[in-house]
Amino acid sequence: MTTIKINNVDYELESLSDKAKGQLTSIQFVDAELARLEAKIAVLQTARMAYSKTLNDEINPLGTGDTIQF
Repeated sequence: MTTIKINNVDYELESLSDKAKGQLTSIQFVDAELARLEAKIAVLQTARMAYSKTLNDEINPLGTGDTIQF
């Protein structure tokens, strides 16, 4: 049997009501979506840094001047 820990209490998955199982499924979906979005944010932040560096290099080709701050 599969057990799940909720608030430090172990429950048999099969013993949960259908409504409780539905809520658990929703929580799992939301957790997966949050993880996906956090990974996407990391990718976008990396791309933004690369674009900013390229822009700075284009504006200051000899490396003179300050770094661009947005």
